[in-house]
Amino acid sequence: MSVRTKRIYDPASEDDGTRILVMRLYPRGIRRQSFHEWRKELGTALPLIKAWKARRISWLELARRFKAQMAGDPVAQASLKELARRARKERLTLLCGCEDEAHCHRTLLKAMIERPRTRRH
Repeated sequence: MSVRTKRIYDPASEDDGTRILVMRLYPRGIRRQSFHEWRKELGTALPLIKAWKARRISWLELARRFKAQMAGDPVAQASLKELARRARKERLTLLCGCEDEAHCHRTLLKAMIERPRTRRH
């Protein structure tokens, strides 16, 4: 799999491949030409990100709730499945505005794309 993560404010490079914005709200000061696709459905729900930024929940709690958010959204599930398929053939770079990559949902998305769950019957 070829999935990278990067800050939307970092300069683009040729080895980014397809640049995919994964934020619900459009980032300030960014031109549309800075990325190829905008997947709003893969952004963190606004109440969740506000709780995290206000320090009302821990990173582990945000991660748990974000994964539940993705699992409960059929549009997000379809998007993740498509990106997992594409990542086997092309390089994808997930973009978000967060400075701290270790505490950004884009790292959670990267893991979801690289290790899609198989359904058990």
